[in-house]
Amino acid sequence: MTTQPRRRPRVLYLSFYFPPSRASGVYRARATANHLAAHDWDVTVFAAPMRFLHDVAGSVDEGLAATVDPRIRVERPELNYFKWEHDLRRFSRLRRTMPLVSRKLYEAGQRIFPEHYLSWGRSAVAKALRLHARRRFDVVLATGNPFASFAAAWMINRITGLPYVVDYRDSWTLDLFADKPGFPEGHPVWGWERRVLERASAASFVNEALRGWHAERYPAVADRMMVVPNGWDPDLLTDVGDGPGDGHAGPAAPLRFSYVGTLTAAQPVEQMTTAFQLARRHPELADAELNIYGHLGFFASSQALMRERLGLTDEPGGVHYRGPVAKTEISQAYADSDVLVFLAGGAKYVTSGKVFEYMASGRPIVSVHAPGIAATEVLQGYPLWFNADSLDPEQIAQSMMAAGKAARDLDPELRAAARRHAQAYTRERVLVPLEAKLRSLTRFAATPDRQR
Repeated sequence: MTTQPRRRPRVLYLSFYFPPSRASGVYRARATANHLAAHDWDVTVFAAPMRFLHDVAGSVDEGLAATVDPRIRVERPELNYFKWEHDLRRFSRLRRTMPLVSRKLYEAGQRIFPEHYLSWGRSAVAKALRLHARRRFDVVLATGNPFASFAAAWMINRITGLPYVVDYRDSWTLDLFADKPGFPEGHPVWGWERRVLERASAASFVNEALRGWHAERYPAVADRMMVVPNGWDPDLLTDVGDGPGDGHAGPAAPLRFSYVGTLTAAQPVEQMTTAFQLARRHPELADAELNIYGHLGFFASSQALMRERLGLTDEPGGVHYRGPVAKTEISQAYADSDVLVFLAGGAKYVTSGKVFEYMASGRPIVSVHAPGIAATEVLQGYPLWFNADSLDPEQIAQSMMAAGKAARDLDPELRAAARRHAQAYTRERVLVPLEAKLRSLTRFAATPDRQR
């Protein structure tokens, strides 16, 4: 008599930004899907259409796509490109023949759900129902942004009864950079967030500050809110080096300061570059470099503005743009760095995913951000953290000089202590509570390795 193979729990993961996307939230999505697959889940991901990644976002990271667990099934529901399509030859027949009617129909949809990704959410629901009819899912996990994924999870629940969890890797209704609500009272988005949270089995946030803000606004569901911080990926951060010439500044070598990540308009770029020029007045930093590794904004149209803000249109003064680095090659950027500059926009609700990777490299870290952001909770206890607790360039310059001295004097024991601090934030550790919550919503017990 043959035995049927044991059925694994099935999760539908609604993650618009997923490899080969290079959006900032994609690393959390990749890690979550891989973590679930590694812990005996049957994972199906709904992600953005490839046309959106190539033609609208304008870039992809194929190397990152290769790191997705091959057991994961990736589907790409359709999207209406009305917002982004400017080529008349690619307009739909309706839009070509009746442009005003086409626009009114699109705007009507926006009044129902105010996000340009609404059509993707609708497509995701239709595809989910087809797949569920063939082989049922057990739970839905949705991550935002975009938040059409949350609305899709809500609708799937209304139709099928499937439990769902929403993962706020970003805020839907709170403006993180202005530290105030992102929409006026009475805006439709508030009603959508309330109904999504009321039916959700759980909601996860990247830090306690964000969880607390939402718990205060939606007290009836506060007991279903949890914190799942970002983390770093050991499989992507391998050999970052230790010795002279490999990230450690010798007694005579020019110091190499680095920012690794995407630069955005919300970050205090001018304060960073001004502070660096002030720091270079010190004799030991006179020949120092500030290397920028990463993309200048998320869209091609933002590059010129970011180059101007970096001062690259004038005499660079030690500031060098080294270009984008594939996530799978990021270790070399850290190996070529002596001091890392943690540049972050926003106020107290901001953590940033990059800070975890910075800590894992074991380098001195200079903070360039507003005082009191949520990332400081993570950095507390990191022995190589230099924080001016101010956006005053003079004070940041002092931190840069202190970090430069630490890089020259760094001993292996202190670097090891820094990396031990980072070990608490590996993806494997931070994702344990989320996996446990998802499993608790199914009829499947934990796998043996999770019970130990």
